Amino acid sequence: MCLRATQRTKWVQAVLFLLFCAGAGRGQAQDQRQPNWRHIGNSAIELSLPSAATGPVDRVWYSPDGSILYARVRSGRIFQTPDLETWKPVNDLSIAPPPEADSAAPNTPEPGARLRQRGVKMYSYAKNAFRSDDDGLSWINLTSYKGNSILGAPLADFAVSPGNPEDITVSNAAGVWHSADAGLSWIGLNATLPNLPIRRILSLPSGLTGVKIGMGIPGAPELEWAPGEKMSWRVSDSADLQRENELKQFAAQALRANITAVATSGDAIYAGSSDGNLWVSLDKGANWNPWATIEAGPVESIYADPKNPSAAVAVFGAHPKQLSAGVQPVHVMRTMNAGLFWDPTTANLPDAAAHGVVADRASGSVYVATDAGVFYTTVDLASAGRPASWSLVGEGLPSAPAMDVKLDAAANNLYVAVDGYGVYSTIAPHRFRDLRVVNAADFSSRAAAPGSLLSILGSPVTSVRSGDTAIPLLATDGAGSQIQVPFDASGQTLALALESSAGRIVTGFPLRSVSPAIFIDPDGTPMLLDSDSGVMLDASKPAHSGTRIQVLATGLGRVDPDWPTGTPGPTADPPHVVASVHAYLDQTPVEVTRAVLAPYVGFYLIEIQLPRIVNAGPAELYIEAEGQPSNLVRLYIEP
Repeated sequence: MCLRATQRTKWVQAVLFLLFCAGAGRGQAQDQRQPNWRHIGNSAIELSLPSAATGPVDRVWYSPDGSILYARVRSGRIFQTPDLETWKPVNDLSIAPPPEADSAAPNTPEPGARLRQRGVKMYSYAKNAFRSDDDGLSWINLTSYKGNSILGAPLADFAVSPGNPEDITVSNAAGVWHSADAGLSWIGLNATLPNLPIRRILSLPSGLTGVKIGMGIPGAPELEWAPGEKMSWRVSDSADLQRENELKQFAAQALRANITAVATSGDAIYAGSSDGNLWVSLDKGANWNPWATIEAGPVESIYADPKNPSAAVAVFGAHPKQLSAGVQPVHVMRTMNAGLFWDPTTANLPDAAAHGVVADRASGSVYVATDAGVFYTTVDLASAGRPASWSLVGEGLPSAPAMDVKLDAAANNLYVAVDGYGVYSTIAPHRFRDLRVVNAADFSSRAAAPGSLLSILGSPVTSVRSGDTAIPLLATDGAGSQIQVPFDASGQTLALALESSAGRIVTGFPLRSVSPAIFIDPDGTPMLLDSDSGVMLDASKPAHSGTRIQVLATGLGRVDPDWPTGTPGPTADPPHVVASVHAYLDQTPVEVTRAVLAPYVGFYLIEIQLPRIVNAGPAELYIEAEGQPSNLVRLYIEP
């Protein structure tokens, strides 16, 4: 079977999408100091309610003519929508919710219920919403089912449109809910409302799991944006926050303090309190060394170097008191000696609450999430030095507080949590001065193979050589470049000489005869397509039992007949992979119908026949060549 011309177009579109996600190959140069942020997920949460939920909304109201609906979220920000679909922030300070004026009625259906009336319609709200068509003599419950509210939580506010008494909107801890028929049916207006109360990034995409986050609401579940998810955040079975809270409680009991942040590295435990004090234990909490910070607010987060327990960075929130003129509040401190001394490194950082911190000891890079955005500096985490100068790297992010920052395991990608909006990712800005060669499929350091696609992260390169061989430079921009390993490459190491604006860089990359890797984007979504339609597969477009799927991969080595390096594979009769390729679905072998070059440089196409009987839902998929397994990816399947 050959790829049709229309399918080739779909392949190319998928490849260009992948390159866009990776921050390379967009066809035009960029300022290398300007991160290209990609939004992971949205603001919606799946809680088994009538539609997607979001964070708490305190007030809702209509404009005087009923054409615009307003919502004030828990953080105090106000948003508006003219079409009940798209929300935009309100920057006009004169717009504010009206006074809460109640109507009068002979009785109310619930204790403490409040009233709203428009024309002949009277409404009441507390735990549930009610309607009365006889001026409050009798009430119809609009939201109760088997003793619980179908909207998930007691109501915080209730608004009736000035132009239509049957057009009503309510708000609660799960967002905004609208009814166009006086409460007979409800729909959420939360899909595009930037109100995800994110406070922590708990973990990053890895294999079958996606980004996991914690919210700033006591008792709220941890959430995950799974690889291939397209609709909403879903409740995770992770217990990261629970373990962290248990460690906070342990430290609080030992130190008799209100512990607000903890971090661990080996046997070392770092703890910070609401009054800005820090403690370090090097023996799992048996003994503690204190450090008092005078001009600092609460300790919001601590980063402890996982490979060097003596190195840590702590960040502090807003100072609770007005400081004397000329006194700079402390927002960042570091230690190189396990807390014996802490050095302030706030330097030129704006006087804004800092909430999250992450560092990369190898490059000396430190990133801080603050109310004023995301800032970056370099500092030696192993020895004393002058306070660093901070640079804003959050250009392009929404105008909202940054709550947390994380680097992936290889410190190649930076992830930022933005209050209300969710998670954003980009190539870590320190890569602009510290180039790194990675596998293009998953940004890992896994070995290359003849024909593999590699990414060079950071400043663009102008040429690449391996010994006397010129290596094809496939795409380049301000974020990096992509190259293909020559098909005749041999040995255990691929020697690379890179010419860039920073000069000549000589490095090596591990080489094997095969090193399979399935392409994924920054949120872990794999590049899988339906063989017949060319449609990309994900949670909203699952594969079906008995059908064929196509996998985009690299690292499958030589092909037959030989094919020139740097040239896309043909759509008709493409060269086939020499190595024996296998595929596994939930650890069970599945049939590989072909493994060939794809019609794009460095990409291979593996076609898999799915069994006629499969379990519905997410499944684990990987490929294998010459006994070398690829990364695990998630495939959604329907019978």
